[in-house]
Amino acid sequence: MGSVKIPARILAACLCLLLAMPGPGAAREARSEPLPVEAKARLGQGTIAVVRYSPDGTLLAVGGSVGIWLYDARTREVEALLAGHAGRVDSVAFSPDGRTLAGGGGDGVIHLWDTAAGILQHTLEGHAGGVGSVAFSPDGRTLAGGNWNTVRLWDAATGTLQHTLEGHAGMVYSVAFSPDGRTLASGSGDGSVRLWDAATGTLRLTLEGHADWVGSVAFSPDGRILASGSGDGSVRLWDVATATVRHILEREGRPWGGIRSVAFSPDGRTLVGGNEDGVVLLWDTATGTLQQALKGHAGMVYGVAFSPDGRTLAIADGGAQAVHLWDVAGATLSTFRGHAGMVYSVAFSPDGRTLASGGSQDDTVHLWDVAAGRLRHTLESEGRPWGGEIRSVAFSPDGRTLAVGRGNGAIHLWEATTGHLRHTLESEGRPWGGEIRSVAFSPDGRTLASGGSSVRLWDVATGTLRHTLSHGWEESVRSVAFSPDGRTLASGGSQDDTVHLWDVATGTLQHVLKGHADTVWSVAFSPDGRTLASGSRDHTIRLWDVATGTLQHVLQGHAGWIFHEMAFSPDGRTLARGSMDGTVRLWDVATGLLRHTLQGHADWVTSVAFSPDGRTLASGSLDGTVRLWDVAAGTDSPPAPGTSATDAER
Repeated sequence: MGSVKIPARILAACLCLLLAMPGPGAAREARSEPLPVEAKARLGQGTIAVVRYSPDGTLLAVGGSVGIWLYDARTREVEALLAGHAGRVDSVAFSPDGRTLAGGGGDGVIHLWDTAAGILQHTLEGHAGGVGSVAFSPDGRTLAGGNWNTVRLWDAATGTLQHTLEGHAGMVYSVAFSPDGRTLASGSGDGSVRLWDAATGTLRLTLEGHADWVGSVAFSPDGRILASGSGDGSVRLWDVATATVRHILEREGRPWGGIRSVAFSPDGRTLVGGNEDGVVLLWDTATGTLQQALKGHAGMVYGVAFSPDGRTLAIADGGAQAVHLWDVAGATLSTFRGHAGMVYSVAFSPDGRTLASGGSQDDTVHLWDVAAGRLRHTLESEGRPWGGEIRSVAFSPDGRTLAVGRGNGAIHLWEATTGHLRHTLESEGRPWGGEIRSVAFSPDGRTLASGGSSVRLWDVATGTLRHTLSHGWEESVRSVAFSPDGRTLASGGSQDDTVHLWDVATGTLQHVLKGHADTVWSVAFSPDGRTLASGSRDHTIRLWDVATGTLQHVLQGHAGWIFHEMAFSPDGRTLARGSMDGTVRLWDVATGLLRHTLQGHADWVTSVAFSPDGRTLASGSLDGTVRLWDVAAGTDSPPAPGTSATDAER
């Protein structure tokens, strides 16, 4: 079979801005995904959902939140980025000749790409909801796509719909053709496996027995066995001819975590399954006995795939957001790094040259060179994992210290230039418990405020606790912010839908700002200290006069909850906030009107931060990337005078 190596001249036309990370698989910005006009760069390669080898084994496709990355399977280098989906890519499939790659995901469409040229050939529309799985028939003429309750069969050459297969009562998570192309298997959230006549689209059999969703189905190379992996923690091997169960592969005593992906080795002797516990299991298909359990993955295993020669196993590690390559004998060959987990928090250094990003998956904080778009340092523990998601990061005013708040209740103070851990702020040698949702330095850099089960004020020099400011709540404080003069601390939390203003010197409560109808997740002072913004789960942002405690504006019409994704520009004229719909909105503080909407993220924007000069806005997202925006570039049509923010967003 011919190689599908992408010509250098095509790559030159397809790949642009290098956002390098150390080692193989460095992220490159591709022209197949032009950045929005306002975006300067994208840091990171996004989250991972699926991996597939090309038929000749030269390419490895990795689908996720950014698009589909194509790697050279031997050198581990990025070959191209195929982008265009409006959501995460959950399924990919190569045609038998390797010339076409299909991708389906949360936006409900299937894209067909020419792998040699990196050109989009067809866009198949009509699926209701996300596309959970795609598969080519053995002759390459038909493409199957599974979505909510249905499977659609498409003519791969023309992109026309041939059949719609109905009958499932849940999302179709997996589809697979038999080797002779006559049968199509589908696994669904309704717990069943269905066998269809691929030519006519009629139902042949329904295989039942799983106690939970069926996440993956695969035929053996000879077509005699069908494997199905389920949320009940088991894999069933079905005899296709008799529709009976040959083996039930499960752990004795208690089930494995849900099986997300299954695949047969090319010789059919081994079945691999990846589960939600982060374990990859290899079984002997003849006897049903467990041969190996490959452990050490950081989280849920989303996808598994054998190389065509059967010697290498590719594993999509959802916890580390990396692709691990294993020798089938059990040794780790290499790891594709560069994919980041969900990014919860971003912060610029005071000089604007460094951006810190922290998230949920890899237990680390990344420090980026803003001008070059390159990774400078990775702050991580030595010898043991810290544990707990990274919920908040903040630089000290002099830029020398980075504070990191974790989900297990610990706070770390790092030397930002050397990456040396200075202090771990804990209670008698262990984390406080409860998530540290927010950390903030006082303007003089001497005090650190943390929001957790209560508000705590720390001495930065010694790492000792100064004050504990209690709301009287049992649940955590979601956000803290110092006023520019350092005298007042604002905090928002989860119980009474209010904002509290504290006297920092004495630790006494000054004011309680009321008006929100749900949890206050974010607070931010304007640079002059006169205005306080508070964002809530009631879908509004409220702007308060700090001196009087009176309400100035209510910014409404937000697409989802307001979490920690809110920041004032250095001149105080603009308020930025992220949204569940993947956008960033810029508001005029004086009028309360919407100025601009920045689009580009594939998932929830969880954090935003302005550079000190106000020209660049950084946004972190659950899609695993950080985007840098030119705030002055491009403008949407502003709302007409007198138009409310609610009307503007409709």
